[in-house]
Amino acid sequence: MPGWLVYILECGDGTLYTGITIDLRRRLTAHQRGIASKYTRARLSVRVIYKETHHTRSSALRREALIKSLSHQDKLGLISHTTRRHVHYSP
Repeated sequence: MPGWLVYILECGDGTLYTGITIDLRRRLTAHQRGIASKYTRARLSVRVIYKETHHTRSSALRREALIKSLSHQDKLGLISHTTRRHVHYSP
C-alpha cells in the first residue's frame, strides 16, 4: 500500500508550499489548475521538489507540521540533503 505522502511544491514566485496527500498526481493537477489551495492559486506555476512517504495520515500530518515550522532556508537544506529523491521518514 502506497500510504501517505508529504510533499513540498516550489511556486512560481519561489515560495514553498508543504502538504499531504494519498494521490500526488491528482493533488498536483489540482494545484496546477488553481483549485487545490488558496496559497498556490495565487502563485502558479508549481512543481514538486520534495516528497516522502508515511504509513499513516497521523504520521504525515506530524511531519507536515514540522516541515511547515522550518525556515525557507531549512526547507531548502532538507531538500538538498535528500537530493530531491523520494525518501521514507519514520518518526
